[in-house]
Amino acid sequence: MMTALMTTEAFQRLSLALAIGVLVGIERGWQEREAAPGERVAGIRTYGLSSFLGGLCGFLQPATGPILPTAVFVFFCITILVFSSMQAAREEHYSATAAIAAISVFVLGFSAVVADMTVTAAGAVAITALLAAREPLHGFLRRLTWLELRAALILLTMTVVILPILPDEPIDPWQAINPFDLWIMTILVGAVSFFGYILIRIGGARAGILMTGASGGIVSSTALTLSFARQSIQMPALSPLLAAGAMLAGAVSLTRALLICGVVAPAVLWDLAPLLAPAAAAFVIAGGFAGALRRPDESPDFSPRNPLEVRVALRFALVLAVVTILTRVTLTVFGTNSLPVLAFVTGLGDLDAITLSVANLTSTQLPADAGARAIAVAAFANLLAKVILAAVMGNLAYAVRLAVATLAAALAGLAGFLLT
Repeated sequence: MMTALMTTEAFQRLSLALAIGVLVGIERGWQEREAAPGERVAGIRTYGLSSFLGGLCGFLQPATGPILPTAVFVFFCITILVFSSMQAAREEHYSATAAIAAISVFVLGFSAVVADMTVTAAGAVAITALLAAREPLHGFLRRLTWLELRAALILLTMTVVILPILPDEPIDPWQAINPFDLWIMTILVGAVSFFGYILIRIGGARAGILMTGASGGIVSSTALTLSFARQSIQMPALSPLLAAGAMLAGAVSLTRALLICGVVAPAVLWDLAPLLAPAAAAFVIAGGFAGALRRPDESPDFSPRNPLEVRVALRFALVLAVVTILTRVTLTVFGTNSLPVLAFVTGLGDLDAITLSVANLTSTQLPADAGARAIAVAAFANLLAKVILAAVMGNLAYAVRLAVATLAAALAGLAGFLLT
């Protein structure tokens, strides 16, 4: 019985090794489907045999020791490299992808027999997906700018290099600033903003005011509201659509606050959702209605600044630290009843900082319902600031439409509060 079980497992592992080679071979054959017979170094059969050979080496290793598998692997690598060099010289097209793929398939076949089958299968699928993504990846590199590459590197540096070396304990007299937690929050907002920036880059600057409004709300709804306000002066006929875009940006901003709370403090989300979700829905309905009234032939440009400039990241971290200290000191000196006033003042300039600060405090010092009310007050203050910006910097039609939508959103949020 034990021998039967071992034989069954051996067949399963060798079958997986063969399947890995066939899978990669199908992808490689599809990529070179236009090549004439005999012009390819490896196809479905070659990749299938390569992975099966690796599986046989793994199967024979307990009986023969490591010498035979090693010798077969070295001979296999030399053979693949020789034939790849001959093909490259004939076609004058130099690429190591095919040779590395073949060697990887051999190793995966070996791993299918001696290691975990699930991990090996997942690795094979990942390699095949990477090989198949050649054109999208090359197109992405052609469109990638230095500004975007630098932003991605900054985000990676913030996450992989700086975060692990920060102390994970409070360092201030009020026990409010934990550098590790503070930097995680900064990375969170930076990542969300960078994702919004990429969405706008993919859609293009003229992809439409409504799409721009929704995407721009991820980056900065305040910046988008101000940008659209200025454009409403230059193009008054587009004021309804510009206002619709600003409404959608407001909805995205409120939704972003809910998502931040869902990640940082889920308990606050349950109390905050009845306040902000109806307001966000009111903005979506108002924006959709206003956007359906008229469709212009072309949309104005909106190119947001890269959200991951070093100064921007450091500025947000500084603002968040100040808001966190003020919140903790205010709670200590005046109690939770004073927090809504602080939230209102802070929310006039930035919603994310007070949202992150309050959400982080709910796990230690602040009840979840009090934190939810403070974030709701900050959100209302932020919406009010946008209306003021629209009135000062935009034309009357743009400001009035945004003010009416904001009032409707505030009433919807109030209704949600009264019903809970």
